[in-house]
Amino acid sequence: MLPDRTTSPSRLLAHPARLVPAAFLLAILLGTALLMLPAASAAGTTTGILVALFTATSAVCVTGLVVVDTATHWSGFGRGVILLLFQLGGFGIMSGATLLGLLVARRLRLGTRLVAQAETRSLALGDVGAVLRLVLATTLAVESAVALLLAWRLRATLGLGWAEAAWHGLFHAVSAFNNAGFSSFSDNLVGFARDPLILGPVAAAVMIGGIGFPVLFDLRRDPRHPARWTLHTKLTLLGTAILLPAGCLAVLFYEWSNPATLGALPPLDRVTNAAFHSVILRTAGFNALDIGQMHDATLVASYALMLIGGGSAGTAGGIKVTTFVLLGLVVWAVARGEVDTTAFRRRVPHEAQREALSVVLLAVGLVGLGTLLLLSLTELPLRDVIFEVVSAFATVGLSTGITADLPPAAQAVIIALMFVGRVGSITVATALALRGRHSPYRYPEERPIVG
Repeated sequence: MLPDRTTSPSRLLAHPARLVPAAFLLAILLGTALLMLPAASAAGTTTGILVALFTATSAVCVTGLVVVDTATHWSGFGRGVILLLFQLGGFGIMSGATLLGLLVARRLRLGTRLVAQAETRSLALGDVGAVLRLVLATTLAVESAVALLLAWRLRATLGLGWAEAAWHGLFHAVSAFNNAGFSSFSDNLVGFARDPLILGPVAAAVMIGGIGFPVLFDLRRDPRHPARWTLHTKLTLLGTAILLPAGCLAVLFYEWSNPATLGALPPLDRVTNAAFHSVILRTAGFNALDIGQMHDATLVASYALMLIGGGSAGTAGGIKVTTFVLLGLVVWAVARGEVDTTAFRRRVPHEAQREALSVVLLAVGLVGLGTLLLLSLTELPLRDVIFEVVSAFATVGLSTGITADLPPAAQAVIIALMFVGRVGSITVATALALRGRHSPYRYPEERPIVG
């Protein structure tokens, strides 16, 4: 009897929606093995598998949650491995492999384009090659520029040698652009809360990396004619223009007089740190303020901003800005009694609306399940647990300080949330399905009562 060619392992893994999670998993396992080497730890001893797996997952999934101090636990080799892992995770394993093939062969096969499109979520199949070239050029340009600025500033303020300053600058530049949130300092960026020349370049790199490469591609192709931008670009920029000031104002309103956060800073530094925190909530993971000392209201606002995340096909996580804005437009259309959902004189197809709804419902379900599991496994406060779960799923990396105190089973839950959050709920669900089915018939329509 001949094997079923449609369900053979090679054909199942050849599908982009299955190959992307597999590639990320392979990178995590390889990173875990490297971090377990004695050379990777500062003490020269073998790191436990759970710590290594947690760190590798957090790096590849560009999250930034850690169970050990990055600056003191890992050696130079270990920190180099972590940097490489979050560079690969941010750049996109499939994007990198496809770009390599493009540079060698100077052309893309159809199958390779499909794999790249699954990772980059480019708007058209023909744009994949140009998007990937833009990925590489933007990555090198932004990371190099920010690394130089940070190295100069760190040398000037901390009195470091050029080699050490360059290393710290490079580490933070790559981490910022990839929205990873890893820092080579034990207190992250708390020591630079009054230094806008450190916070500014980091925030700029976070925004450029998190806005999404299709948006950068659109802006580069036609920067002076907004009317020619795609609907995706317009929705992303609109959502970003609303959410960033909203996050800044929320932090200022709730934390202005909190002596443990903004209250201890001069007025101008309060505004700077509120703006920086609003940017970081888009899934970057750096912190210049003590998150654990923030008021409950600030954390609730942070839940929402972290879950929304950044732009599609960038280095940010979350459900994405476009998804959030699109669902808002759907609600607006329903409230006005309109059949079609429109934006910028364009009608949004029903398929996109269904995808957005699916992404949000899956995200809410996974966050709810993760919260229940952590509450069952720990005795930590609800506010800290929700923050940790949302931060993991949205690949943010911020924490109220409970990550290292989680029991092994709870850390395993966080690892799973980071992986699913980076790869994408829809991609994981598709990867688990053996094959798609199209029904040859449709049932009679009947309308249920809604609301």
